[in-house]
Amino acid sequence: MRFLIVILIVALEAGPSVAADHSLNLTGGGVTKQFRATDLLARSDTATITVPHDVSYGRAMTYRAVPLRDLLAELPPDAADTIEARATDGFVSQLPRALISGPAVPWIAVEDPAHSWPLLPGKAQSAGPFYLVWENAKAAGVSSEQWPFALAALSEVTSPVQRWPAIAVAASLPANAAARRGQAVFITNCLPCHRLAGNGEGNVGPDLLKPMPATTYLTETGLRALIRNPASVRHWPAQQMPGFDPAAIPDSDVDAVIAYLHQLAEQTK
Repeated sequence: MRFLIVILIVALEAGPSVAADHSLNLTGGGVTKQFRATDLLARSDTATITVPHDVSYGRAMTYRAVPLRDLLAELPPDAADTIEARATDGFVSQLPRALISGPAVPWIAVEDPAHSWPLLPGKAQSAGPFYLVWENAKAAGVSSEQWPFALAALSEVTSPVQRWPAIAVAASLPANAAARRGQAVFITNCLPCHRLAGNGEGNVGPDLLKPMPATTYLTETGLRALIRNPASVRHWPAQQMPGFDPAAIPDSDVDAVIAYLHQLAEQTK
């Protein structure tokens, strides 16, 4: 009993527990660099930024953050045209280098191990330990799926179509074909969670081509409803898919995604 009392006293004197000092991996040019949260917070280029409309928290948020462009500049030169952002839950966002170097400014927000961020709405976790946020996001049309939270790694890679040619629509399709537009919308908003016949890196949601194309068992009405409000079509306790309102994906883009899925289903017959 005396031993247990001593342990309790020590625990109380130690105060509240401190979160682990997580690390973020950055890979490119044949090397991988690892950055601890405390190291990033101590950098000279770390700044305090306020995001007026944080897509994950749904309100204004203030962070200590490091410019993503500065971190990428520390890697050896690489011709890769995409940055793959991998989260701890299997979400994998593909970020074109053109977007990262454009008018919207990307930052890696860093959760202080000693001062946790608030929990995300409806989740038992914060957006930390690392979270890619944007300044002037609307100026570049940054999608909500390009704000990956719970980041674990960032890697320089080739574009999704180069890595997985099977997800590309046929070259014979006209430049203005709806399916061609749908390909771009799908890669940005859907590929982070869904694979297509095994092609892709995300594993949060089901494959939409195998073992059966989604267009075979879902009507177009069902697909539109699933994109807008997933819980209205099917619901289960572990469901993670958010709904995309018209401000995030206009009706014309939803139509284009459906045309794209139909096109791939035909191409894979």
